[in-house]
Amino acid sequence: MTVTAIIVAAGRGTRVGGDRPKQYQELGGRAVLGRTLGALSAHPRIAGLVAVLHPEDEDLFAEAIDGLGISVTTVAGGATRDASVQAGLAAVPPGTTRVLIHDGARPLVSSALVDRVIDALETNPGAAPALPVTDALWRGADGRVQAPHPRDGLFRAQTPQGFHLDAIRAAHAAHPGGAADDVEVALAAGLDVAIVEGDEDNLKITHKQDFARAERVLREKDMDIRTGNGFDVHAFCEGDGVILCGVKVPHDKALKGHSDADVGMHAVTDAIYGALADGDIGQHFPPSDPQWKGAASDIFLKHAVGRAAERGYRIAHADLTLICERPKIGPVAGTMREEMARLMGVDLDRMSIKATTSEQLGFTGREEGIAALATVTLVRP
Repeated sequence: MTVTAIIVAAGRGTRVGGDRPKQYQELGGRAVLGRTLGALSAHPRIAGLVAVLHPEDEDLFAEAIDGLGISVTTVAGGATRDASVQAGLAAVPPGTTRVLIHDGARPLVSSALVDRVIDALETNPGAAPALPVTDALWRGADGRVQAPHPRDGLFRAQTPQGFHLDAIRAAHAAHPGGAADDVEVALAAGLDVAIVEGDEDNLKITHKQDFARAERVLREKDMDIRTGNGFDVHAFCEGDGVILCGVKVPHDKALKGHSDADVGMHAVTDAIYGALADGDIGQHFPPSDPQWKGAASDIFLKHAVGRAAERGYRIAHADLTLICERPKIGPVAGTMREEMARLMGVDLDRMSIKATTSEQLGFTGREEGIAALATVTLVRP
């Protein structure tokens, strides 16, 4: 079975409004049609894509797929949906045995839904996703309810609608035109069409308010929550104070390190890198490089925060624990929180700093140095 997806996108979409057809309007930073094509091209069982376009939309289409890195065959659509589908059927690549015909304005199609349609084509000449009607139905006229209408056996149709290629080509060739969708064409030709489970999120953008709903669904689908841990240790050396979280804390010793040895800031920085799966401080700022000798650790922290922002993540929360007998952290924890929150660009209630001792056990208990443990949560979008 070789599957080609035909994306019908030659319409004008005037009910949405705006200065361009709805399939080229932006949804979550990308054109609706770009999202549709991206979703289908990513499916491992779809071998090819055919986009049916309005002849005047070449520039808009090029803009919509810019940066996607996908291969799409394009063909000009007709004056009706039927004609556009037939143009798409004529353009599928050799070797295609099954086609999925999908509305370009359904950008939130899921991989699982596509799988259900393709699986059903193993034993049926046609298959289409649908959702059962659950609301009460009425017949009405002149703004008044005339009578209830039974909803048993009624479904809301969706796409992609899948077919054996030869069967749907023949069905379209024999149909007089004017069909609402390809299932109607298939039924008129006597083809059996299996119903597979649809998806409420697979909405078709028809009206302006549909964009708001699609944005909500997109945020939920695209949300990526990551957690990273960071751990650091620095030994004491001769000195008159330690730098912790960007704050000079009086002490009878200092912390030894290639940079300013800010053990707390290092742990938080590594936690951010960890959440990004982006190495650690030593990889980005090698201690063998003399330019980082004595460097202020906020350079490292700002770099990690910037890397997260470049990838679309925001810092949802950071939690740092400093482990030492001395100096006492409590009196300066508030100042440390303020400085770390400022450097990371987060609200104060998203930065936690606390301290504990190791009950005089281990190197921290012997006051040989300070350890720090941090956890950071990143969220996108």
